[in-house]
Amino acid sequence: MKAKAVVLTAPNEYSVQEIELDPPKADEVRIRMVATGLCQSDMSVINGKLPMPTPVVLGHEGAGVVEEIGENVTNVVVGDHVITSFIPMCGECYFCLHLEPWLCTATDLFSGMQPDGTSRVKLNGEYIGAFAALGNMAEQVVCPSMCVVAIDKKYDLKAAALVGCGVMTGAGAALNTAEVKPGSSAAIFGCGGVGLSALQGAKIAGANPLIAVDLSDEKLAVAREFGATHTVNASTDPVAQIMAITNDIGVDYAFEVIGFPAVAAQAYASTRRGGTTCMVGAGSPEQEYTFSALEMPLSSKKVCGCMYGSTNAKVDFAKLLGFYETGQLDLDRMCSRTYTIDEVKEGMDDLVAGKNIRGIILY
Repeated sequence: MKAKAVVLTAPNEYSVQEIELDPPKADEVRIRMVATGLCQSDMSVINGKLPMPTPVVLGHEGAGVVEEIGENVTNVVVGDHVITSFIPMCGECYFCLHLEPWLCTATDLFSGMQPDGTSRVKLNGEYIGAFAALGNMAEQVVCPSMCVVAIDKKYDLKAAALVGCGVMTGAGAALNTAEVKPGSSAAIFGCGGVGLSALQGAKIAGANPLIAVDLSDEKLAVAREFGATHTVNASTDPVAQIMAITNDIGVDYAFEVIGFPAVAAQAYASTRRGGTTCMVGAGSPEQEYTFSALEMPLSSKKVCGCMYGSTNAKVDFAKLLGFYETGQLDLDRMCSRTYTIDEVKEGMDDLVAGKNIRGIILY
């Protein structure tokens, strides 16, 4: 089967090309994509911050309709509406068996290959990779069945696509990873799509005050619309401003969703004694976080990493869509602009410029 796809051929060189897909093998499915989110992780692959072998089909956040299944597939049937998960859920590896499916090792996120080490995607007759064994920036996708979760057909697939990465990561950071408690205080450093998702997750958990931190007054205004009780422009000592809001105590939970060491230091400094700093943003492999070897033990602060919102996708995707249905999670306003696949470069430029909360490719 032939389909349009966004293919990265070298760092910062990508375009829409025609690919050919093999039929799904055992334990695999073919999905007609309906919506694909434009995520910062895709840009990190494009610019080499997250290195991957090329050529590779981009995209890892999306939703669509199952059109074909391989042998042994039992979790979905043809016609199901599904969200893709860029982390598989094999149910058999050490981490799945120890109830940490967000750390599943069944696929190599950055190899571009299927679990068996091969590809289902051809470009000009040669097999190429697919980001996270998905390659969601394409009209059609063949991927492992353990990377798809069926959802109720009543949900808008454009909104559901966001749950596959950004919303799950952000909201999950608050609800699952940090386990924000009702009445606790929280600060979100960075008000892009993942940051606003973390903010909404903390709001659902009952955080108050709920402080949004960013350099953009426009983004801070949007954060208030999404539930922030206070906003802090980080151009002027955000730690001091947070301390003023919290009577010099600091917040119970601070979330760094950008991946910058300097911002992580601010998040840690704004965390109260005994509080939790949650690192959500992914930096480059060359960067390092540093903490005082004296302050950390004496302050009893906890620092935790957050991979994919510590999600059990089979449970949490439906849970987040339930919050969407009841109005607690606003996915519609997060889809701030849509693009055709042929407009992908404009969409990625808008992502870098911060023009959208989340841009979506619709097929």
